[in-house]
Order: sequence, then C-alpha cells, then structure tokens
Amino acid sequence: MTTTHERLRGEWTRFRRPGRLIAMAAAALAVVLLGLLYASGNRASCDGTCPPAPTARDGSRVNDQFALYHRDLGENGSITVRMTSMTGTITYPPPGHDRIVPGLVPWAKAGIIIKDGLRQGSPYAALMLTGSHGVRMQYDYRHDIAGSAGGVSAASPRWLRLTRSGDTVTGEESPDGTRWTRVGSARLSGLPGTVRVGLFATSPGDLTLRRAGLGGATEQVRFTQAGGVFDRVDVRGGASSDGWRSDIVGTMNETEWERDHRASGAVEKDGTVTVTGVGDIGPGGTENGNRPVEGTLGGLSLALLVVLVVAVRFTTAGGAARLTRPELVARAAVVGAVTFVTGLLAVGIVVPAGAAILEGNGIPVIAVPASTTVRVVVGTAAALALAAVLAVALGSLLRRARFALPVAVLAIAVPYVVTSVPLLADELARWLLRVTPTAGFGTRQTLVPYPQVTAHYAPSAGYFPLPWWAGLAVLCGYVVVLLGWALTRLPRTAGEEASAPAAGEEASAEPAAWR
Repeated sequence: MTTTHERLRGEWTRFRRPGRLIAMAAAALAVVLLGLLYASGNRASCDGTCPPAPTARDGSRVNDQFALYHRDLGENGSITVRMTSMTGTITYPPPGHDRIVPGLVPWAKAGIIIKDGLRQGSPYAALMLTGSHGVRMQYDYRHDIAGSAGGVSAASPRWLRLTRSGDTVTGEESPDGTRWTRVGSARLSGLPGTVRVGLFATSPGDLTLRRAGLGGATEQVRFTQAGGVFDRVDVRGGASSDGWRSDIVGTMNETEWERDHRASGAVEKDGTVTVTGVGDIGPGGTENGNRPVEGTLGGLSLALLVVLVVAVRFTTAGGAARLTRPELVARAAVVGAVTFVTGLLAVGIVVPAGAAILEGNGIPVIAVPASTTVRVVVGTAAALALAAVLAVALGSLLRRARFALPVAVLAIAVPYVVTSVPLLADELARWLLRVTPTAGFGTRQTLVPYPQVTAHYAPSAGYFPLPWWAGLAVLCGYVVVLLGWALTRLPRTAGEEASAPAAGEEASAEPAAWR
C-alpha cells in the first residue's frame, strides 16, 4: 500500500522536470525584475532634494498643510469662537475648463485647532466646519467624529469650542454660544505643557474623473482653496503673554495655481479674523506622489499566468481521468507548495527591495506596520498557491489542458488584469473582485480608504472592495468546492472504476509512467 509520504514524493518527482522548474523560476524572476524596474523608473520630480514627506508619531505618512492664526495655550485652557462664513474657490484646469469658480469641495475645512507646535505631523485635535459634511472633530490624522449637519452663514453662525485638560481635548458646538453640545474628545498622549491654539483653514484638491477604456476612469486633480471668517475669539489659559501670529504649516503661495487666488494666510481687522488656506490635514494616501508597497508587484499578473499553465498541464499530463483521489490530493499539495515557495521568495525580495529603491529615488512610500508587510508577502504567496490548486481542480474536472487552461485563465487571470487598470467601469471592476477567485489577491493591498480623504477608491487605483481576509475566503471557497467536486469524480484506488468521462472525452493515450 502506497503511503502519503511516498505518494507526495512521487508527485514531486514527476513535477520537477526541467521545463516546469524553469517555468516557475521564470515566474519568480518576472515578479522581481518587473518590480525592480518599476521602482528604478520612478524618480522624484523635485529640483534638487525633495522635502521630506510629513510623518506622524507612528511613522505613517500624513497630509499636514494649512493656514493658521495662533497663540500659545497651557495645560488647562480653551478656545471659543463664532464662525460666520465659509467660502472657497475651485480651479477647473484646461483643456475642458480654464477658470476659477466659487465653491467648496466636500472636505474643505475651517475651524479651530490645538496642536503640538507647527511641525508637520505633530499631534493635534481640531473642530471644524466642512464643505458638505457639517461639523466634524478630527484628531491625529485618522480619527473623524461627526457633529451636526449643515453649513454656516452670517444669519446662521456656528460657535465652536475646544477645551484642553492635560492630554485630553474636548470639542463642543453651539448655535448661539449658550446651549452647547459635545461633539467628541481625544486623548493626545504626551502633549507638552505649552501647545499652539488657533484658527485654521485648508482645502484638499478635488478630483475630476475622465472616461477611459470601456467605462473606466482616470484622475485629474483640481486646485481648491477655502476660507473661514471668525469673530468673538476667546482664549483662556494662555501659557504666556505672547500675541497672535499668522503662519503657514507646510508650504503655500508658491505654485502657479495659487498666484491666481487670494494669498493664503490670516488677516485680522476690527476683531474679525479671516483665514484662507489650501491643502489637507489627514492620513496620507497616493496623492502627492506617494506609492504603496504593493505598487512593486506589477509582475504578479505574468507570474499568475505562468503558474496556471504549469498547474493545468501538470494535472492533465497522462490523462486526468487516470488519477485516483489520493493522487489528486498529492498533486494539488505539490503544486500548491511549490507555488507558495516561489511566490514567497519573489514577493519577499521585491517588496522590501522595491520600497528601498523608491525611497532612494526620492519617492515616498506609504509606511505600513511590519505585520502588514508580512501579510502582503505571505498572503500574496498564499493566494498564488491557492490559484494554482484551483487550476489543478479545473484540470481534473475538464481533463484536457485545451479545455481547462482557458477556463482557469478567464476565471482567475483575466479579472486580475482587467481590474488593475482603468479599463472597466468602477462598479463592474468591484463586482469582479467580489465574486471571482481574483478576490483572494486582496491580500496584497495596504491602502486604507478613509471617508474624510478625497480619493478615487477604485480597483484600478489599488483598492480591493473586500477586506483581505474576506477576499482570501472567497478564493478558498472556490478551491474547496471545485477540488471537492473533482475528488468525487475520481476512484479511491486504482482498482476502482472512475466516473464516466465527460462528453466528447477521448481515452488517454499517454504512457502509464505519467501517472
């Protein structure tokens, strides 16, 4: 009786023919070389040395650019203001437009802020009015708490208040300065005794989506600016007698777009302060040239195609109908293990090496925890291996490479390729990544969609619609169902009679040594 170990060793002996090993090595090489080529070909466009990208205390890239009218605040104190107006402009670029129109983008922001100095990336808590999302309290770049809806005007002003008590900052709003409603609170651990407090304004670039391919879309960023008008400014608990100052966090008033607008900054006149700014305060994404680490995996589609071909041809060699259930399990295990090791080596090399090359070329890479990097490497290798096992199941079910290979490619490789470029409409691409085996490759995603960040959250921009674990579960589901079905069609032992061949199937003429 053949043992499991002997059966696995036999399948490995059959698999390690030079042609198959060379093909798997070529798949790994494609991932590594195309990834390194991508990284080497991307260089910063700055004249000289690019300024470092802002980072928060945890090392993650953030956006931190706004106009600020500020003074100091001690360990216990508050700022209260009345906001009477919020306006803005949007620049529509050529060729379709070349004009500046009044308007606010949905996440334009103006309000009050407490911040640990003026360094970009330092901790903060802010209470603000937005272009379309009402009152919000945001802090430490990722956190967003909704307040009341609606806008602001001279006839319907908004009162805002931030109160600091040690490391805790509490935000409140009021329609009249008398009846106050708590919006939220934030704990900013490690705040120094003296921080900056004041009025701010900022406005992120807005997106114009242009049709491409069969309904896909490419992005074009529109320059925007926002301003808020405040009065009845009351600061209590100042740490010293210093006065108010106007500053810019980040850089402004330097680009050609900005020269056509009102200069960003703060103006005080007769107790009324107008603050105008551009930029954003929030988590960093792919804007401003930032790259995710999975951007180096451009060669994965070619490797996937090679793996599917190898898996199908190995399964159907000698006639899949001649296999027994234990032999199919052993064959799937060998193919999956070899593919996993191949993917692990390739992705494990290209992800850190590609990120290092991008950083060396002045391209900021979106920082992720070490655990996320491990998940990308191991998860992508696992998805590749599961796709190979799925191809084995299809090879056993369809029994001929000329039938099984097109099905495997259409079901796994084609959705992966067509959703990674702006070819299909966004919703169709999302649908494909929810219901096809390609969903499993969501393990490679590190980008996080934030509702308070303006971005094109589409598959072509690197956003999978399912969490990585859910996408992997979809792929596992296909493997379990199809491999289980394939096993039911095979005899338990070589002495049993197999299921009847599919219609039109011919008896195998391959030598028994292939089995």
